[in-house]
Amino acid sequence: MKVDGRHFRSIWLEHDGWTVGAIDQRRLPHEFVVARIASAADATEAIRSMLVRGAPLIGATAAYGMALAMRTDASDATLDRAYAMLLAARPTAINLKWALDEMARLLRPLPASERVAAAYQRAGEIAEEDVAINQGIGRHGLALIEQIAATKQPGEPINILTHCNAGWLATVDWGTATAPIYLSHDSGLKVHVWVDETRPRNQGASLTAWELGHHGVPHTVIPDNTGGHLMQHHMVDLAIVGTDRVAANGDVCNKIGTYLKALAAHDNGVPFYVALPSPTIDFSIDDGIRQIPIEQRSTEEVATMTGRTAEGRVETVRVVPDGSPVANYAFDVTPARLVTGLITERGLLRPERAALASAFPERSAGH
Repeated sequence: MKVDGRHFRSIWLEHDGWTVGAIDQRRLPHEFVVARIASAADATEAIRSMLVRGAPLIGATAAYGMALAMRTDASDATLDRAYAMLLAARPTAINLKWALDEMARLLRPLPASERVAAAYQRAGEIAEEDVAINQGIGRHGLALIEQIAATKQPGEPINILTHCNAGWLATVDWGTATAPIYLSHDSGLKVHVWVDETRPRNQGASLTAWELGHHGVPHTVIPDNTGGHLMQHHMVDLAIVGTDRVAANGDVCNKIGTYLKALAAHDNGVPFYVALPSPTIDFSIDDGIRQIPIEQRSTEEVATMTGRTAEGRVETVRVVPDGSPVANYAFDVTPARLVTGLITERGLLRPERAALASAFPERSAGH
């Protein structure tokens, strides 16, 4: 996607052939800064601190982190240490473990002399595969939006609700939930996006709105609790969200607040779709509510907010009284019964094991 007319991906291999560049998403939307990742420890900290975030991008970053580890020392001991360190960076997004398993499966049988080149090649392939997956999601999601557009009066927009950021900043390029939106906009359809602010980190207000604006897609930022009101008044045609992990039964784990949007959509007859890249499916889990680990993040994310003052300074202020306890559950799980459909790179699927296993037999094998 483009930033001020220049094409960017969220992560890339630098011209030196070994360090990794990434957009520092902690600094958006007020500053556009490129970070340099030069070690497995750098990659781990980038994931942990949310310099990079979004399940597909976390996976790609972890893959490059393994390549950087091999460049330092291609021994089995370093392979094991890097795997464990990167895996511990974020517990919820299954793409992280998937990418690390891909790298370990490839590297472990190889002699040390071949591991560096193989690691960089596979990390690059994982990044390219993510782009292709997202383009596939975009094509199948575009067909859904085109169907809704056909029911609209001339000039009437298709109103799409999003939650959190499942845009190109959460992937290597295109995004998951936003890929259909970008393709629809680029094809001439009149789309408008309701962008949930997504407290406490405000990824909708800070990231989704930023990237939609730079691409020219009409959008409006709304407080998280506004979606139900809009649905009641027929101001939302469909919701499309991303996901950090989907259980084999179709339960969807996504940013906290997704479940509440799904309930509101169900109550108002609004189609609720989840954009699902196949590496996000976890066939080892049969019940998302009971089995998916829910990350609890720093209380400071809730107790403080960062923004730009009228004088142009970026500052952090406290919004919770001193001494008040804070809970910060980062994700929730939406039961499959509330999901209209899963938009995957292989088509639109029902949120159930049989449909997922049929579409992705290579991933379901052994589970």
